[in-house]
Amino acid sequence: MNLTVTKYERVWIEGLNRGDVSVADEAFAPDCVIHIAGAPEPNLSVSAFKELVAGLLTAFPDLQITVEDQIIAGDKVATRWLAEGTNTGPLGDTPPTGKRAKFEGLILDRVVGEQVVERWEQWDQMGMLQQISVIQ
Repeated sequence: MNLTVTKYERVWIEGLNRGDVSVADEAFAPDCVIHIAGAPEPNLSVSAFKELVAGLLTAFPDLQITVEDQIIAGDKVATRWLAEGTNTGPLGDTPPTGKRAKFEGLILDRVVGEQVVERWEQWDQMGMLQQISVIQ
């Protein structure tokens, strides 16, 4: 099965896999709101989202993300993703553990043109923290 991924998501994921969060400016509308369950601030601007993701990429500099599924219905796009990387950098105030983690998430985007105008995202933060032995 050959999976076709939307252009904006391909740009975003390829950027993340290179460690480049600046591609968010192409994938997301300037006034986009990103809702992430479990984030310290659940309703993020694009700049705050880039800062949050940059922190994750600092903790997992070799992080690789793949899109596993994507479904498009009208102006909504649902994406299931999988990420894997090694915790060789600090995660906030927590020092690196050197352990690998594999975690997944789900996204629902509202898209206008070729940019996300609103995103709802949930991912397995608890599982990732358990795998790197930050929590039990």
